[in-house]
Amino acid sequence: MSTVEAPPKTPPSPRHTTPGKRVWAFVRNTWRGLTSMRTALVLLFLLALAALPGALLPQRKLNAPKVAEYIAAHGWWGTLLDKLEFYDVYSSIWFSAIYLLLMISLIGCLTPRSFEYVKAMRAKPVLTPRNLARMPHYRLGRRDADTTADVAAELAAVHKQLSGWRRVEREEADGVRTISAERGFLRETGNLVFHFSMLGLIVFFALGKLYGYEGQVIVQANGDSFCNAGIYNYDSFNAGLRVDGTDLDPFCVKVNDFTARYTESGQPDYYHSNIEYQSGPDLETGTWRPYGLEVNSPLRTVGDRVYLLGHGYSPKFTVTFPDGSQRTQNTQWRTVDPTTMLAEGATKFDQPGITDEVQRRTRQLAITGLFAPTAFLHGSVLTSSAPEAKDPAVAVDVLRGDLGLDAGRGQSVFEVDQTLVDDGRLKKVARENLKAGQEIKLDDGTRVRFDGVGQWVSLQVSHDPTQGFVLGFAIAMFLGLGASLLVKRRRLWVRVKPGTEGDPGTVIEVAGLARTDQAGYGEEFQRVSERLISGQKG
Repeated sequence: MSTVEAPPKTPPSPRHTTPGKRVWAFVRNTWRGLTSMRTALVLLFLLALAALPGALLPQRKLNAPKVAEYIAAHGWWGTLLDKLEFYDVYSSIWFSAIYLLLMISLIGCLTPRSFEYVKAMRAKPVLTPRNLARMPHYRLGRRDADTTADVAAELAAVHKQLSGWRRVEREEADGVRTISAERGFLRETGNLVFHFSMLGLIVFFALGKLYGYEGQVIVQANGDSFCNAGIYNYDSFNAGLRVDGTDLDPFCVKVNDFTARYTESGQPDYYHSNIEYQSGPDLETGTWRPYGLEVNSPLRTVGDRVYLLGHGYSPKFTVTFPDGSQRTQNTQWRTVDPTTMLAEGATKFDQPGITDEVQRRTRQLAITGLFAPTAFLHGSVLTSSAPEAKDPAVAVDVLRGDLGLDAGRGQSVFEVDQTLVDDGRLKKVARENLKAGQEIKLDDGTRVRFDGVGQWVSLQVSHDPTQGFVLGFAIAMFLGLGASLLVKRRRLWVRVKPGTEGDPGTVIEVAGLARTDQAGYGEEFQRVSERLISGQKG
């Protein structure tokens, strides 16, 4: 009687699976791929690659005018980079996406590894192999009956020699005893510490961006002061998402002077500013504490850091109006050539004593042009030959009319509104090159004198409540990486066979196996096995 075998069952084709199963399979495979160590390494590489534009290109939060100049100089290419957020790298969508995916990948990768690590730590060392002679490292020794005690004494000596190893003792047939020992779990510990520290670094770096802030301010280096009382005191302020600027750490800084040294080629070599500061109880008592502020030596107070970023010049002008009243200002001018410290700017005056608003807006003055700390005339064009203020001079245009100060719109302190010049509401009435002490006399009798120059410093105040955590995790990353690279996983087995009537000597077998790279373990095995067989103290 013949039988007919049933055809083997075949798995259902994708066409016959339900949509829910297909979605679940897609989600499961995506999660497995995202949480693999390979994906984490790729995302880490992408994060480092994505950070390169932030180091190579000007960033809008740090220097918005420089970004505008870069875009104007590179045409469509500069505009394309702006649309792709290459001037706001660290707040861009694509950088944040890589950052978030890396954090999720690390969490998904480390969670199961942590459970496996705990399970391995709690597990006993593996059983002693039946044939130890097949191990990469093997040694056989015999102890004479008259020089040794029983097996228990031998095992006690072995335990003493293997102090510091994870070990377990087991019993085999015929009174044979074995010891299985392991060492080097610190390697996996270091691996986990490295990756968890990286995760902590990412998390606290993100928290720092949420609760931190940075602000830049220009302060005249003639005793002027700045107080961290609100964002209105800053020239620019970059706040974290959870910072509204109403609860800043209170402190004040007074800038007394500024000293700069330059190399022969005009490169800055040394910046130093003698400042005084108040914070905490000093604000109530009025106590000022001195500090020498340098580029790489920030002031640290009440959780904030005050950095010295740079400096510039403030030409000083005195305007004597026809009625004899005088006004003096030394407004900071913007450096346009860092090598020679050539600067441009605008110093604005409002004539006193005029109560009629319409007439007052026709009598406002603006002194614009170039300032050269070490004047050099290239034909009739003023330029600077050195960054030090050895022979200061200005090339100025004096404008009169409506400066737009009452328009209700903010305007740059370094320039006038060009639309007012184009509309004819602001007209040029004089142009001259002046050295210190020289003056211009306008058509209505007003005199404009260039008195000399002062200096200003650019300060940055940074607040990052997570800085200590970031430093701690960075150090932990370094230590974890060192442990994972330097520590070796290795195993050791010892089998002690008791003597018999025909052969009363005790036989000791020692075998070793490196779980990772075997380099260096051979020498260690020879030392350990020699002590175990000879019974010498370690």
